[in-house]
Amino acid sequence: MEFSAPDLMAHFYGLMWPMLRISGLFVAAPIFSLRALNLRIRIVLALAVTWLIYPLHSWPQIDPLSAGGLFEIGNQLMIGLLMGLMLQVVTAAIVIAGQSIANAIGLSMATMIDPNMGNVPVLSQFLLILGTLIFVGLGGHALLIQLVVESFTALPVGKSLLTDLAWRHLAAWSSMLFLGALLTGLPVMAALLFINIGLGIATRAAPALNVFSVGFPAMVLAGLGVLILALPSIGSRIQWMWLQGFLQVRSLVGLT
Repeated sequence: MEFSAPDLMAHFYGLMWPMLRISGLFVAAPIFSLRALNLRIRIVLALAVTWLIYPLHSWPQIDPLSAGGLFEIGNQLMIGLLMGLMLQVVTAAIVIAGQSIANAIGLSMATMIDPNMGNVPVLSQFLLILGTLIFVGLGGHALLIQLVVESFTALPVGKSLLTDLAWRHLAAWSSMLFLGALLTGLPVMAALLFINIGLGIATRAAPALNVFSVGFPAMVLAGLGVLILALPSIGSRIQWMWLQGFLQVRSLVGLT
């Protein structure tokens, strides 16, 4: 079988449009954006997913060097980046929840260097690992690939997502940064608040008691104990946030 140069260029332009959207998604989405997945692995994954998606749709022939083609390149990259950014809100909420719990316990100075999130407390790193395991356990990686496949039906190449409605949707969903962190860390923080009140009453009743020598170890031990007891509720809350994130991505690209 022989292929002419125009046929090869037509197939190349057809492969380029889904490749751009998928590449943008893999740059920003959880799991796929980890630095453990280096650039070569991401390129291979994007090529593999693009090769599987390519026969499922008919792709327009747009010259990428024209004004419309350059705009469409930015549009496809932005669609993938926004889809990944919607789910990164959940990751940021988990980090904020871990920071709040660490501050309440007194472990905010115990930090780890995360290559993706920077210097974060140990509890934030622990909750991130827990959130990643829940994401994989839910089949989030498969759901994410399914969403990007379905997005080419609801939002085909040539249709822009850069609208006021999309930005308002992203701004409204970004409130989950604080709401999700509050709901995740609330059980531990509420229990530690009552423990702090009890320590304050004990210090008031016995002024000779050194609150720093007694209160700090008591807060650490009590906080870790409460955290262990609250892990089932924290895990269910993280699972709820991931599911809400996928629903928001579906709504963003017009699948609901």
